[in-house]
This record gives sequence, C-alpha cells and structure tokens, in this order.
Amino acid sequence: MKKRPVDLLIISDVHLGTYGCHANELLHYMKSVKPGMVVLNGDFIDMWQFSKNYWPHAHMQVIKQIITWINKDIKVYYITGNHDEMLRKFAGFSMGTFTIDNKLLLELDNKKIWLFHGDVFDVTMQHSKWLTRLGSHGYDLLILINAVSNWISVRMGKGKISLSKKIKSAVKSAVSYINNFEETCANVAIANGYDYVICGHIHHPEMKLVTTPKGKVNYLNSGDWVENLTSIEYHQGEWRIYKYEDDTVFDEHEEEDHPHNWNNKQIFETMLKEFNLQHKVQVQI
Repeated sequence: MKKRPVDLLIISDVHLGTYGCHANELLHYMKSVKPGMVVLNGDFIDMWQFSKNYWPHAHMQVIKQIITWINKDIKVYYITGNHDEMLRKFAGFSMGTFTIDNKLLLELDNKKIWLFHGDVFDVTMQHSKWLTRLGSHGYDLLILINAVSNWISVRMGKGKISLSKKIKSAVKSAVSYINNFEETCANVAIANGYDYVICGHIHHPEMKLVTTPKGKVNYLNSGDWVENLTSIEYHQGEWRIYKYEDDTVFDEHEEEDHPHNWNNKQIFETMLKEFNLQHKVQVQI
C-alpha cells in the first residue's frame, strides 16, 4: 500500500499496556502514512497500569514502528503526560532524531504552535492524584467491559458502542470538565501569543477557533486510541482530525507484514539491531 505523506503527525493517549488500547488499528494507521515529523503527545505508554503480564504482540509492534521512523531520520518528539510522568525526569534527553520533553514549541507557516499533554491544567491531577489513579483503574475496567460487550455485539450483528463516550456525553459534570479544560488551555495560549494550542489528556478530539475578549486561538485536541481512535494531521498548510473509523483503506482482518509467530523478544532484538547497526547516534541530556 502506498504510504500517504503527512508533514506533521500528532498522536496522544495511546495507553500501550492496557486492555483498552487499540494497538492493531494504530499499527495499521502508522504503517499507512509517511510522516515528516511525529509528536507523541503524552500517555503513549501507560505506566500507571503497566503490567509485565499484559504486553501483547501488537503493542510491541507499535514501539517497533516508532523505532523504524527514528531509524529513517524522522524527527520524533515524546511529550510526557501524567500516565508516563516518570519520564519527566528525562526532559531534554535527545538521541538521534528522538527527543523527550514536557512541551514543544513549533513554528509552521509563520504561526506559533504550543504542544503539551494537558494534565497540568487538571485540578484533580494537581491536588488529588490518588483519586485520579482510582478513577483511572475504574476507567480501565469500563474499557475492558466495553471490549467484551462489543465482541458479543459484533457477533450478534449489531454495531460497536462506546460506553465511556456515552457516559461522558450524558454526565453534565463531564461535559463541563471538557469545556473548562478547553477554555483554560485557550486562555493561557492567548495570553502567551500562540496561534495554536494542541493537547490531549481528556480523550476528546476537537478542532475549533476559540475567541475571547483578549484574542483568539486555534484549539486542537488529538483525542486518543482507546475510545475515539483519532490523531491530528498537518499537511501542506491544512490541519485535520484523522478518524480511523472513517478510513476506508483498512480491512479489519488485514494481515500484518511482521510474522505472527515472532514473539516480543524477537521483535525487541530486531529493533536493537536496526537502531544500533544502522544508526550512529549522539546522546544529549
């Protein structure tokens, strides 16, 4: 399949290592594009929920695809989030075309762009982290229940549903939280003179112009790969929210180009060979 060029690709909230992560779909998508630059905008690997007992084949292949991009001299930024917050101590780390940081400032078409995960504006994250973690476990359980119900629903000839999305849209406090989050991000971006603010964290894909008495800013949210299966793409001066469910290229039963009988250890060894033998990298901290 011919790869589709994308100047800038932004993916967030993949939550690798959890039952809710749609790694196979993400892998299909990643292999279908040819990005010029990639931003992994937080919670790519879920270190809160991580368990050595659950790391499926497809999750390792997603990591391998990231290494493949780096090996092809594609710039990859890993912006830290709350579920991978332990990486924040490595902010500023750079190896070859791979960089870890807590935020990213870009300039495209003479426009100033501010990228960050977004949990810095989450009050519950700042003051009640234990409560947030408890909610995260409940959310993960809900996603697992949703996966089982969808498996049954599909085999009964009925479509898939998202329990978490339905709950979010039905609960007024959840809707209010999303609106407050977007407004806060926009206000801070306007105060700092940014033209675009791009984040993740709340698993709610969005692209809109926010206008206040103090100015205006383009607010974008890349969504997630748990509920919405979305990303943000920028190509030839145009921004858009990519939705996997609207993509007609993929076949759900499409075979991967990596042998299914390879285990995670073999894939990991292949990644090391690709990265170490084909790249002379400089490490900066």
